Amino acid sequence: MMKKYFLMITALSLLSSLALSQKVGSTSMQFLKVIPTARGSALGDAYSVWAGGAEAVFWNPSGVISARNHEFSFSYVKWIFDSRQSAFSYVAPIENVGAIALQIQYVDFGEFIETSALRPFINKEIEPGITGNTFRPYSYLVGLTYAANLTDKFSTGVSVKYAHESLYNDNRIMAQVSQSADEEVKTWADGLIFDFGIRYNTGFRSIAIGAAVQNFGANVTYAKESHPIPMLFRWGIAGNVIGKDALLGYNEENRIAVAFDLFQPNDYAQQEHIGIEYEYAEFFALRAGYKINYDTEGFTFGGGIQQAIGMTKFSVDYAYGSMGTYLGNVHRLSLGVRLQ
Repeated sequence: MMKKYFLMITALSLLSSLALSQKVGSTSMQFLKVIPTARGSALGDAYSVWAGGAEAVFWNPSGVISARNHEFSFSYVKWIFDSRQSAFSYVAPIENVGAIALQIQYVDFGEFIETSALRPFINKEIEPGITGNTFRPYSYLVGLTYAANLTDKFSTGVSVKYAHESLYNDNRIMAQVSQSADEEVKTWADGLIFDFGIRYNTGFRSIAIGAAVQNFGANVTYAKESHPIPMLFRWGIAGNVIGKDALLGYNEENRIAVAFDLFQPNDYAQQEHIGIEYEYAEFFALRAGYKINYDTEGFTFGGGIQQAIGMTKFSVDYAYGSMGTYLGNVHRLSLGVRLQ
């Protein structure tokens, strides 16, 4: 059995090694790096182990199997430069088979004023280069996930996702592709991508290990140029310091837990994520995190509450992230619905 675990971890490591072959800052579809859910973001993205149920589709597909009944997750992100991201996920466990999940993401980058270098004085009454038209770039993603328990300690999952990004209203435009001629080119790109994930409960207190490769797929093409997508590798470890099955002290109502993730994108150097969570009576939680080796991101914090009403448990989570002096702050809000 341990040989099987070793082979799966090795396979994920080989996939991640492909990510290291790309140049820094060379990927497209950057919205794929913006994870929508508030709890994981408040923990500084140290969430590859704890991501479970409906939220796991965005972090580590193996965590989907932790859902005991139908779960829904709704998230909203107020991102930089007036862009906004919305996300929905749903998971349904299937007895003796595993669990399946659906995710949908949509990103609205806001309205842009169209300019043209080909006819710089097309609208002299406004400003040189401004055509008077506007356009709205957007992106969306639809994905399906399957997860299963291989043993009582080991789970795995896989996602297949379709991603689409439009830079100019899904239109075709005339563009200069050589010094001698213009050509009609498309202003969008799309493609199929895959996620793979594993989670292992060590059996020692509450310590668990998780790993995931996200956005494994072929390059996408805008106009004439082919670009890689942001492939991501996560490896994490997490556990309770105080609480049930804790390392330092047992407590029925109070839980303090820590998580650490190694994170390797294919367009940047290795980064690290650290998160800490305090929870009281499985009702109220405070969270904080820090991202290491980022150009702008760093400190994160947030909190959440959850409450059962009848046979349904509701949760609300909030996350704040700093993007530095010039990019401002990012706010995330998530609502979870879980049938008991």
